[in-house]
Amino acid sequence: MSASFPRAMAAWLTVLLPSRSDLARVRRDPRRDLLAGLTVAIVALPLALGFGVSSGMGAEAGLATAVVAGGMAAVFGGSNLQVSGPTGAMTVVLVPIVARYGATAVLTVGLLAGAMLVVLAALRAGRYMRYVPASVIEGFTLGIAAVIGLQQIPNALGVPKPEGDQVLVVTWHAVEEFAKSPDWTAAGLAAAVVVLMLAGARWRPAVPFSVVAVIVATVVVQVAHLDVRPIGELPAGLPAPALSFLRVDDLGSLLAPAVAVAALAALASLMSAAAADAMTVGQRHDPDRELLGQGLANIAAPLFGGVPAAGAIARTAVNVRSGAGSRLAALTHAAVLAVIVFAAAPLVSKIPLAALAGVLVATAIRMVEAGSLKAMAKATRSDAVILVLTAVATIALDLVHAVIIGLVVAGALALRAVAQQARFDQVPLDRGDHGAEEHALLAEHVVAYRIDGPLFFAAAHRFLLELTEVADVRVVVLRMSRVSTMDATGALVLKDAVEKLRRRGIVVLASGIRPGQRQVLASVGALGLLRHEGREYATTPEAIRAARDHLEMAGVLPVVPAPKTNQKNPDTSEEPVR
Repeated sequence: MSASFPRAMAAWLTVLLPSRSDLARVRRDPRRDLLAGLTVAIVALPLALGFGVSSGMGAEAGLATAVVAGGMAAVFGGSNLQVSGPTGAMTVVLVPIVARYGATAVLTVGLLAGAMLVVLAALRAGRYMRYVPASVIEGFTLGIAAVIGLQQIPNALGVPKPEGDQVLVVTWHAVEEFAKSPDWTAAGLAAAVVVLMLAGARWRPAVPFSVVAVIVATVVVQVAHLDVRPIGELPAGLPAPALSFLRVDDLGSLLAPAVAVAALAALASLMSAAAADAMTVGQRHDPDRELLGQGLANIAAPLFGGVPAAGAIARTAVNVRSGAGSRLAALTHAAVLAVIVFAAAPLVSKIPLAALAGVLVATAIRMVEAGSLKAMAKATRSDAVILVLTAVATIALDLVHAVIIGLVVAGALALRAVAQQARFDQVPLDRGDHGAEEHALLAEHVVAYRIDGPLFFAAAHRFLLELTEVADVRVVVLRMSRVSTMDATGALVLKDAVEKLRRRGIVVLASGIRPGQRQVLASVGALGLLRHEGREYATTPEAIRAARDHLEMAGVLPVVPAPKTNQKNPDTSEEPVR
């Protein structure tokens, strides 16, 4: 075992770490990737600042995250086009953590979450992302957009952020504070930024109007000397890496928030990478390697004062639309932001908080795809219920609970739909070699049922009810070749039904039992009850002949001599009917 472990680790690292093919892709068209990275950096700057402020950690934390986590995920991630950094979804989780545990706890949580993501990558957990229903993802996105917009209300109104971690409560208190002494300067500035971004995106989608809006707002505030709070002083550069923030004594209490952050980072990053694949031809991300990249990014970012990061759908989409073809573009985005951190910190510090709030409100509005929501709501009633429930839970509770609730409800509705596909139908007896009179007697005393579909816990009790209501006959034949799956509950219910029929003097025979079903039936003691005199019937005609033999022995049917057959040339033309 000791010799195989290093080989397994080496094979794992070979698959998940950067390869020669990544370098070859970078060399194909570096000029195009560099231009795409520059474009993404321009778009990402106000978002990084805004999400840092919204998280409660400050604008400098957002920039540090975009630089460090963005660079690490670009090198080690599983997508050639993914752009990572601080995201709106992550700020929704971080705000309650800051309010409850303090700012330094966020750094510890990020480090723990990064380690968890690395473990998930080693366990190859990325493949399970495809089991998240689209209705849960759409509801999750809608809820995030609403929370991001609500989080900006205090800065958009120019009032101090009230205490608390419930976004609805904080928003209400901010509105109350504004109503006491309304000052429309900040609100007007935020509204102007929102209008400029949304209208500009329709007019010239390729132009980064978020940067234009922030620059215009900053110039107007400085020239007109408006009383609007700026971001404040930023450090000229990244801090030296340190572990002084690590709160070892609080690891137990911070474990649950770390699980939430890791789950969100995995979900958001894999969703973003899948979206990038959908926007291109020939690009396919490696989900396990993406988890590794996000894990390393979240381990590195807190060392420099950054917040937990994830793949960012909006910035990834800009990267793809700007012509990026390799991970060089995302790496360039991180490098450009690093230059801004070192060279333009004094200018960035003068950006009004109300302008950043406007940027994030417009971003939240653009996150909502009205067409996708309408299509999902019209698809099925179940999809509409899951979408609305997930969105409401995201706003009222938190993202992780919302996803769990959405998945549980989606799973329950899916089981209900599958269970409804199970059918239990009476079928006529095959005439076979019986005469008309004998067939009539058989039909009077023998009834055959065919079980179609799954016989598992969600459908088993309906089956029990129908089977035990069988009319007064002597023999019941169960045709089981079309049972698609069976669990222990289904087998136990079948056993219970057979025992109830036997107490009424009805013999139960079964045909076409599959090998996989035979094991579960035997484990609960049902297989023996389905055999007649120790025999098991592969086909329905064999079971019918056994039923006839039983009726002959009981004196219900007259004994019919077996037909003579030519021993040299026996008739083997009968088709088995299962």
